[in-house]
Amino acid sequence: MELTDKVAVLGAGTMGSAFARRLLGAGMQVSVWDVFPAAAARFADTNARVAKTPEEAVGDAGIVLTMVPTIAAIEETMPRALSAMQRGATWLQMSTLGLEGTERAIALAQELRPDVVFVDAPVSGSRGPAEEGRLLILASGPTAALDALAPVFSALGQKTMRWERAGSGSRMKLVLNTWLAVLGEGIAEAAALAQSLDVSLDDVSACLGSTALNAPWALSKLDKIERGAFDPDFSLALASKDLHLALDAANRANRRLPMAQSIATQWESALKAGLGNRDVIAAYLALTATNP
Repeated sequence: MELTDKVAVLGAGTMGSAFARRLLGAGMQVSVWDVFPAAAARFADTNARVAKTPEEAVGDAGIVLTMVPTIAAIEETMPRALSAMQRGATWLQMSTLGLEGTERAIALAQELRPDVVFVDAPVSGSRGPAEEGRLLILASGPTAALDALAPVFSALGQKTMRWERAGSGSRMKLVLNTWLAVLGEGIAEAAALAQSLDVSLDDVSACLGSTALNAPWALSKLDKIERGAFDPDFSLALASKDLHLALDAANRANRRLPMAQSIATQWESALKAGLGNRDVIAAYLALTATNP
């Protein structure tokens, strides 16, 4: 399988934009499209080609990378994109779609363009790691395709996990998202307790950093709470969406996840309070009834 160094990025939000810039930095030819033209227009001062339509973006690309919020966005965009893709091109699906959404994306590719190679490769990591190329890539698909995509993965991440069955990456992402939710809500509740007990979060961090409970991500979130910095690395709205995808998958498997369900309920309250566009750790604000 031969792939060109031409990559079309469909979806120029926080993560898609970071991907496009990383690929440009690696010397690849990149075209960018987004359903909101202003998002793609941010690339007007780069070497990327800003496309007006999905068809224009993918026409000469060997790799079509999708990074959009939902399966609905995929099903709205990809029939158009698939119709214009080169024969033998690769659809590199990196959005977090959940189990059912990924199955629908695979079925869409098989129905409309069976000659297109489908690779499922969601990522673990947020804005900072995406901008710095430090993501964990959860890649699943044909071995030859994954080998050919190695330069793309190297530009975007610091490590790539691989499975031959397309969809395996999305299954792993559901597990990691559940882990993130449990840890994130735990941090928020521990910080809320510390506040009520007049315990310094700096002291909490110092204590945790000296024990087996030390976790760099958790300490960074405690620091955000201490500084009142709730700008989103990974928004509460997206974290909530991803947690519901995990709960949907658990329900399909007849598996109860009582803690995850409780967190989802708590986060729904935080979303209703208008905290969805804040960082996931803004769950703390809902607990302390603070919304600066």
